[in-house]
Amino acid sequence: MTPDEVDAFLAEQRTCRVATVGTNGPHATPLWYVWHSGSLWLTSLSRSQRWTDLQRDPRIAAAVDAGEDYGELRGVELRGRVEVVGEVPRTGEPVPELDGPEQAFADRYTGGTIARDGRHAWLRLVPEKITSWDFRKLAG
Repeated sequence: MTPDEVDAFLAEQRTCRVATVGTNGPHATPLWYVWHSGSLWLTSLSRSQRWTDLQRDPRIAAAVDAGEDYGELRGVELRGRVEVVGEVPRTGEPVPELDGPEQAFADRYTGGTIARDGRHAWLRLVPEKITSWDFRKLAG
């Protein structure tokens, strides 16, 4: 995919699969996300295996894919290191850096209402490597 196609694809899809490195090996979980300003923004329970893994080792891979038949498969894998943005857990302390991602997340998943439940916190992945595929292009 071209960079513009990657941006459009990530803006269109709703769920990614996140892989972290745990003490017993890889740990993969699905998460909702927002692709905002060249970063993958994830909100995660701050009391989860994923959060524990990332505090120990911030390396992460996230895959977003779509398609049913082989010739329709397309997707993006993002790799890098996450950083925590804002307070943990997130309760609403003003963090200008989160204004855009939080509103984009709310618009996408909660009808525009920003929900801060005191259990989740924000992670930002600025990808070090992006790999994409689009098998629909193979047909031609």
